[in-house]
Amino acid sequence: MAELVKMSYLISPLLLGLTFHGLCIKFHWLKALTRPIDNGISFRGKRVFGDNKTFRGLVAVAIGTAAGFGVQVLLHGILGPRDFELIDYRRPGILLIGFAMGMAAMLSELPNSFIKRQLGIAPGSATKGFAGWLFYCLDQVDMLFGVWLVLSFLVTVTVPRILWSIVFLFAAHQVITIIGYGLGMRATAR
Repeated sequence: MAELVKMSYLISPLLLGLTFHGLCIKFHWLKALTRPIDNGISFRGKRVFGDNKTFRGLVAVAIGTAAGFGVQVLLHGILGPRDFELIDYRRPGILLIGFAMGMAAMLSELPNSFIKRQLGIAPGSATKGFAGWLFYCLDQVDMLFGVWLVLSFLVTVTVPRILWSIVFLFAAHQVITIIGYGLGMRATAR
């Protein structure tokens, strides 16, 4: 259980990044960045990523995640080191690490989006059967590939840590999605 607490704390700034992105959508912040990453380009007659993968998402999640690390820096300064901290929050450039983690998280969603577009699954929609279940699960945790790429430079990567990060992010994603949908920050409740 201690590893779950450590991983939850380490990854929790990403939740602030995702929330900030939702606020940007709802209140039309960073509107100039709402251009699709794929710039409307198609591959085999289908969009590469679709309209929902925008530069705003990359930047908003990166900024929000950096801010989340900033909150942890403040908590570290006020409360001192705690047993569940896996990184040194006095480290120079810690906010840049948060920015990189948020950016990497969003970039690691792109392969999943590409596959779904090529299979004809529209952005924000679901498919049925095993493929539907598989994509649903992957949608909840695909950003961990990027997160772990960044974190691997700071902490020891272990199977339990990866598994606990999946559990935490999967559960947190459910809560954020429902709240975001209820507040009009998301188009779907899934």
